[in-house]
Formats: sequence, C-alpha cells, structure tokens
Amino acid sequence: MIKKSGEEFAMATPMPNVAFSGMSLIFKVRDLVSPPRKSLEEAGLVLGDRVLDYGCGPGGYVTDAAEMVGESGKVYALDIHPLAIERVRSIAAKKGLSNVETIRSDCRTGLPDGSLDVVLLYDIFHMLDNSQAVLAEMHRVLKPDGLLSFSDHHMHEDDIVAGVTGDRLFTLVEKGEKTYTFVPRRIRGGS
Repeated sequence: MIKKSGEEFAMATPMPNVAFSGMSLIFKVRDLVSPPRKSLEEAGLVLGDRVLDYGCGPGGYVTDAAEMVGESGKVYALDIHPLAIERVRSIAAKKGLSNVETIRSDCRTGLPDGSLDVVLLYDIFHMLDNSQAVLAEMHRVLKPDGLLSFSDHHMHEDDIVAGVTGDRLFTLVEKGEKTYTFVPRRIRGGS
C-alpha cells in the first residue's frame, strides 16, 4: 500500500499498457464463453439502478449494465488504468450510452454516501493491495438495501467469504452460479 498525502491506495500502480492489452484480449474471449449479462442478471440489475463497476478494466460489463439499468439508471465505471477509462468512454460513445460515467481512481469513488444500488466487484479483488479500504468505500457508497455482487475466479470460496466479511462490513446472502451476493451491515452509530 502506498500512502500519499495521508490517503491510502488500493493498488500500488496500474499494470503496464501491454499487460492491460493482453488482459483485455483474454477478457474478450472470456465474455464470448461466459456472457457478462448472466452475472449481471444474478446481480439483479433493474431499470433505474445506480451501479458501480469497480475495476471495470476494458468495460466488458458496461454495455449490458447500461442497457439493464436504462436511461433512468446510471453506470459508474471505475478503474486506475487510463486505458480502461479510454476504452469505456469509447464503448459508451460508440453505443450511445449516455448513462455511463467513468471514474479514474484506485479506491475513492467521489460518490455520495448511500447513493448506489449495486456494486460489481468482478475479477479484481485478488489484485488489491488494500482490499479492506476498497470494501470500506463500497460500504460507504451502497444504500442500506444495496448489494455487492462479487466474482473472482482467482480465489477459492472460503477466501472470498473471509475476505469480504472479515471486517464485518458485509454479510453473504447468496451464492449464485457465477457470483456471490453480499449486503452491507449497518454499523452501530455509523453508516
């Protein structure tokens, strides 16, 4: 973890551009074999939802998420890598997705407390240097009845559940075919 001006960062630095491009190619193949919409359906996205795709990478979930939440909803695509932000902006422009907004960050979203219905935390958790700071931020921005939809094929189920519930910010409520669904726990005297 790097500290800079008193802030904690979840990842030390973005991956090199060539690694990001390679990862993007792998994700395209993954998305052909396992369409993103299936995970988003498990996440329960509906019209009007406000969604954060944390660690959005090349934007594999953005189009389907934007279509599922519709014009009355919003998809925030957050990533530390500048190429990820470029790709998501390009996807949104080409497909006319006016309900997609990018955020370049590795932890802090800049979104108001309790403003999101769903956070997507897909295939990024294993890469975080400070996963607890990220979970604290996700807890902060989720509505009390919001959902954290989690998937990371690099991790075993026990590690996923322990990693997400360890600080007692989230409770596991469902294990689906592709995702785990957690809900925020309300902390006495806090959010």
